[in-house]
Amino acid sequence: MTKEEVLQSLVVQTESKLVMVVMDGIGGLPVRGKTELEAARTPNLDRLTPKAVGGLIDPISYGITPGSGPSHLALFGYDPFRYEIGRGVMEALGIDVVLTKDDLAARGNFATIDEKGIIVDRRAGRIPTEKNREVCAFLGNEIKEVEGVRISIYPGKEHRFVLVFRGEGLRDDLTDADPQKDGLKAKGTEGLSQEARRTAEIVNLYLKRATEALRSFHPANTILLRGFSKIPHIPTMSEKFKLRPAAIATYPMYRGLARLVGMEVLKTGETLHEEAETLKKDFDRYDFFYIHFKKPDMAGEDGNFRMKVKAVEEIDRVLPSIFKLKPDVLVITGDHSTPAVLKSHSWHPNPILLFSKYVRPDGLRRFTERHCQRGQLSRFPATEVIPLMLANGLKMKKFGA
Repeated sequence: MTKEEVLQSLVVQTESKLVMVVMDGIGGLPVRGKTELEAARTPNLDRLTPKAVGGLIDPISYGITPGSGPSHLALFGYDPFRYEIGRGVMEALGIDVVLTKDDLAARGNFATIDEKGIIVDRRAGRIPTEKNREVCAFLGNEIKEVEGVRISIYPGKEHRFVLVFRGEGLRDDLTDADPQKDGLKAKGTEGLSQEARRTAEIVNLYLKRATEALRSFHPANTILLRGFSKIPHIPTMSEKFKLRPAAIATYPMYRGLARLVGMEVLKTGETLHEEAETLKKDFDRYDFFYIHFKKPDMAGEDGNFRMKVKAVEEIDRVLPSIFKLKPDVLVITGDHSTPAVLKSHSWHPNPILLFSKYVRPDGLRRFTERHCQRGQLSRFPATEVIPLMLANGLKMKKFGA
């Protein structure tokens, strides 16, 4: 039997409640001697930490910088090398787009280019969501198909949107049509196989026509596409772990990924407080909750150290409402590191804190990278977080005689 099969055979359903709090992009690097976590005032985390166990987790593997998709998959107990899910599919599912097996989805950014085609701002100044809807409506009416392939555009938050190509024979083995850095020239996609060449030509024709149509929509005068993907087959968390899982997240991609692994995505408001209130309201209905807080990652990608510190402090103020629910198992961690000094995701491991009445507390003083690296959990793969939570929730039988 494989390790996955053994784990599945050991899991039992119980009434214990498991809560996973994901502080997106939480890991950092020192600026003037302190990381963002170390610089933040976190009295509520500080009260919990000495009662819990700590460690560091690698989202993928040593030295590999993860995207949000594979890093979340790992946190949910799926091998990200085996279950590769494109960002386009996750974004589409997150905004309730119904996909068929033939559809090709891509995650899009409105962006700003200069007269030479150089990307000035990959996020078009984070245009308001209302402006996003306006531009998407325009493009949707302007370009409805290319070479017989129907094309639909769906607005997301701020500069983000989802593009869906509908037709037969479309392939997802395409390169990103996004250099992913400012200061570089906008580019098209390339097929990674002979069979994908037609799909790449269709996408590139659309990109050309869209950029021409958007000339007067500065700063959103072009689009960038990445994460070309089709719906894969993946077992649900109920099938794998006998859980009744629910997700609380405000950003589409995270809701989409949660749906893909079988979580019930709960309706929630936009603020951290509203997310915590949703957890309280639905706490009796499920036995596993994933609650996602996005702000630290946004500040890290903007290179704003101080804003990331404030985001951590804002999350800390919400935590008591989660603690009051007294989950049997509580994990606080991140999906990946986004140090403000790098303005991007990084390969650094993330701190993790695990609390249950069955842990042997470390007595660590603070939830930071340097404190957690001294914790008894040591450094381990993110795929092991769910088994640890199941064990601490008494949701696994003994292995062997």
